Amino acid sequence: MQSLADTWHRILLVPVTGGVIVGMMHGLLEILNQIWQSSSSQQQSFSLVAGVFPTVKAIQAAITLGTGCSLGPEGPSVDIGKSCANGFSLMMENNRERKIALVAAGAASGIASGFNAAVAGCFFAIETVLRPLRAENSPPFTTAMIILASVISSTVSNAVLGTESAFTVPSYDLKSAAELPLYLILGMLCGVVSVVFARLVSWFTAAFEYIKEKLGLPTVICPALGGLGAGIIALRYPGILYWGFTNVNEILHTGKSASAPGIWLLTQLAAAKVVATALC
Repeated sequence: MQSLADTWHRILLVPVTGGVIVGMMHGLLEILNQIWQSSSSQQQSFSLVAGVFPTVKAIQAAITLGTGCSLGPEGPSVDIGKSCANGFSLMMENNRERKIALVAAGAASGIASGFNAAVAGCFFAIETVLRPLRAENSPPFTTAMIILASVISSTVSNAVLGTESAFTVPSYDLKSAAELPLYLILGMLCGVVSVVFARLVSWFTAAFEYIKEKLGLPTVICPALGGLGAGIIALRYPGILYWGFTNVNEILHTGKSASAPGIWLLTQLAAAKVVATALC
């Protein structure tokens, strides 16, 4: 077991390096977007540049996760699905409603593959992407397209990655109905945490915009700053870095043993995870 004195530089440098690479690729996307927008409508319909966007997005997600930033594969899978659908829509006719329908199908497929939940993917896309569309403006067969994309994505994911759970939940028996209010409290706490997370994301976004305006920093620097922040937090709480679900399995299976983390440590870890994820 290596001490922090021997590994602190790696804990800091690896997420920062990932942020630098992701920032450079973001700059590449901005250049490609300018090239695509400057081309004629006919050239846009058959432009290969539009097809590069989802590929770069996928590589960005892989680098972000591979360098340990405080994220998980499920969120980027949704972003990749939407990027693929958006890439297809850019190469097709310039129709806003059809583009939204394609993005909804891509988001549904991302949720279905990331969480192995085809039905949840359908509801997610319909509630979050299609809600701005009026029923009469929705392209025909939109719902069928979303369902088909979600089911196929989940099927392919199961065939390639298997159906094994990401982490194993130990067997648990409900001892008494008196335990049910505890789950109610847990649900309320999770709702509060989700609101705090959303507010932190907005706050960090505004903070980065302020820093860019005041200091004149380019946009490509922001991911590196996020990686640096995650690395600093990881010096105290290494569990916030992404290395699969090993840490989740350890917490679930230590139970009430002497090596199990206490409630106070778990609370600190959850708070650090929320801050680091919002920062990334």
